[in-house]
Amino acid sequence: MKKKLLLLIAVTIFACKGDPEVEPVSEMENDSIKEKSFLDGELLGESSIKFTKEEANKLAELPLNCINTEYPNKLNQTLENKEAIGEPSDLHPAFYGCFDWHSSVHAHWSMVSLLKQFPDLEKAEIIKEKLKESLTAENIQGEIAYFKRDQSDSFERTYGWAWLLKLAEEIETWNDPLADEIGENLAPLTNLIANKYLEFLPKLNYPIRVGEHANTAFGLSFAYDYAIVVGNTELEELISKRAKDFYLKDDDCPLTWEPGGFDFLSPCLEEVNIMRRILPKNAFEMWLDDFLPQLKNSDFEMEVGEVSDRTDGKLVHLDGLNFSRAWVFYGLINKYPEKFSHLKELANTHVAYSFPNLTGDSYEGGHWLGTFAIYALQESKGM
Repeated sequence: MKKKLLLLIAVTIFACKGDPEVEPVSEMENDSIKEKSFLDGELLGESSIKFTKEEANKLAELPLNCINTEYPNKLNQTLENKEAIGEPSDLHPAFYGCFDWHSSVHAHWSMVSLLKQFPDLEKAEIIKEKLKESLTAENIQGEIAYFKRDQSDSFERTYGWAWLLKLAEEIETWNDPLADEIGENLAPLTNLIANKYLEFLPKLNYPIRVGEHANTAFGLSFAYDYAIVVGNTELEELISKRAKDFYLKDDDCPLTWEPGGFDFLSPCLEEVNIMRRILPKNAFEMWLDDFLPQLKNSDFEMEVGEVSDRTDGKLVHLDGLNFSRAWVFYGLINKYPEKFSHLKELANTHVAYSFPNLTGDSYEGGHWLGTFAIYALQESKGM
């Protein structure tokens, strides 16, 4: 099978880019689906998702409450000398809140995403002011200075890098006057991160397959989305090549080994997520037949990740796992509804399990889980 797949890749490599046309779900089928809000905390079953402004207003409070919260703070810093230590807001003038750098970055992404989806949010003007205060040209130059320290070249590789590019992508596709201003300010850091991918990926001999920050497939997926949106062909082609190098020959992903106790990403599903982006339809189906064929079964099931203690910063990762699994399922449904529509109920169930825990949660989860929920719900809108 792998030989056939490699041959198919070779045949199609010069083919026109873009997804094949697929038959949409019928309007009659859509009309028959009952919509329900996640705020009631019920498992949705076959209900479709309705991400309401009421929910968005609640979710907006999470980044607003943390982007200027300096402590507690996890710096993840390697010290060159005793002068290298400093206050988080001095070291990271744009992204010092929300407990750690990457969480601050994706909190900013959350605010942009919510404003794009709901321009009339209750605190829309406050959010815009916060974005303007954080993403100034001066603050971004401070962030660049940190990355240029002798011991900071690999800082936030590649999880934080991926979220920075996702933030840049979200701003790039935001039709608002503020987007031009903050996008221009962010551009030097965006370019630095894109170049870091170009420098690092050729040196990575083996992918990192964990269920946490270092997962290579996750880092490739978001960077690939950015490259497509901004037309960075060099980055797009390198990610496609490296993903094929890493994953094309993979067979029989051990899904029954998941989840790990601290996972917020599924190693198997994140690999599916990057490969469905870079492979043509037929090649992807052949690859999936070897890698995770059970995904195509109409009765495919996965139990949600259950959190035993939401005040434990590691154990609460499993709420994030539920959201990230869901966004992979939604992505598959959006691209190939004729093959994967049966995953909709499963995706909804994963979101519905963890969504009611977002508001009023402890800071261990509240500083980051909202972003995962927003991204999952954003992916669901394509259905």
